Amino acid sequence: MFRGQFQHSIDTKGRMSLPARFRDVITVDNCQTLVITPAPFEPCLHAYPLREWERLESKISEYSILETNAVRFKRLYLSAAVECELDRNGRIVVPQNLREQAGLEKEVFLAGMGRNFEMWTKARWDAALAMTDEQNEAFKQVAMETIRI
Repeated sequence: MFRGQFQHSIDTKGRMSLPARFRDVITVDNCQTLVITPAPFEPCLHAYPLREWERLESKISEYSILETNAVRFKRLYLSAAVECELDRNGRIVVPQNLREQAGLEKEVFLAGMGRNFEMWTKARWDAALAMTDEQNEAFKQVAMETIRI
């Protein structure tokens, strides 16, 4: 499982070193592949170990090709996915088009999300988490009812 938050640099070629904890999760099945795709509703990227991506992809592929929203979601999420290999130094290359979509330049904020992790600019991450007191109270209620914490 991906846990924690990390700030990492990305170079002009799109190479980024992954935290050791994240590399351990990716390579648990002796696989060196990570799948990266733009988040459909947030200004960030989602990254999955290949095995986890394949499970998700299979689940999403079961939705009808005649259902407009399912097709749109597949177009936004599945078709944009790119496989990235970990190099021997524990780095990946994030393709330029994905970096541009997420606004990633020099610094990348990584957020562990359990089965995947997200890649953000720090400013966009902070903005996504910002809530008014009223929003915080509403969120607390939803968390208690839906997530049951």
